[in-house]
Amino acid sequence: MFLEPHYKGQRSGWIEVICGSMFSGKTEELIRRLKRAKIANQKIAVFKPAIDQRYAVNDVVSHNSNSLEAIPISNSEEILKSKIEFSVLGIDEAQFFDLKLQDVCQEMALKGIRVIVAGLDMDYLGKPFGPIPGLLAVSEYITKVHAICPHCGSLATHSYRLVDDNERVMLGALEHYEPRCRTCYSMGNILRFNEDVFPDAEDNLNQPELFEG
Repeated sequence: MFLEPHYKGQRSGWIEVICGSMFSGKTEELIRRLKRAKIANQKIAVFKPAIDQRYAVNDVVSHNSNSLEAIPISNSEEILKSKIEFSVLGIDEAQFFDLKLQDVCQEMALKGIRVIVAGLDMDYLGKPFGPIPGLLAVSEYITKVHAICPHCGSLATHSYRLVDDNERVMLGALEHYEPRCRTCYSMGNILRFNEDVFPDAEDNLNQPELFEG
């Protein structure tokens, strides 16, 4: 579990990245850290991409239904224009933002802001997603979280798309995606039509508690 750094002489202002596949608990961990900051009487601000309205327009919401009020924005530079006073900045679903998000986060960190970013590190094709790779390179702290592969029970690192759609950005939940380990991801649709390869797979898919964030 990530704990806030308290080194003697530690300067304020840094970037934390929480990444992983879908249903791995990224948003859950983001909310946990932000709530701890609120308990410490730190002023927080939370931003999310305006296109993500799956659960709520003005909240970041985990797949476990934990939520925190957030400001929907269309591009990363709107963060710099915000009039809100804060010392901790939270950004959810960062993969949907433009590539300037990396520069925005670095600018905020240089101003003494603690920046916490959560997002998918790979898209459904297994390719690095949006500004996340750049943020991983410049961040001080990285947390990679994992879901559980419902087909074999291994740690899941990939987001497998269950529907026939080639758009890179397609918002969805369990009806559109499932987390998979590297091996099961590479097997593709064969697992959908031949569940006897892993006889417990159907039972696992019906247990939403396996999928968080």
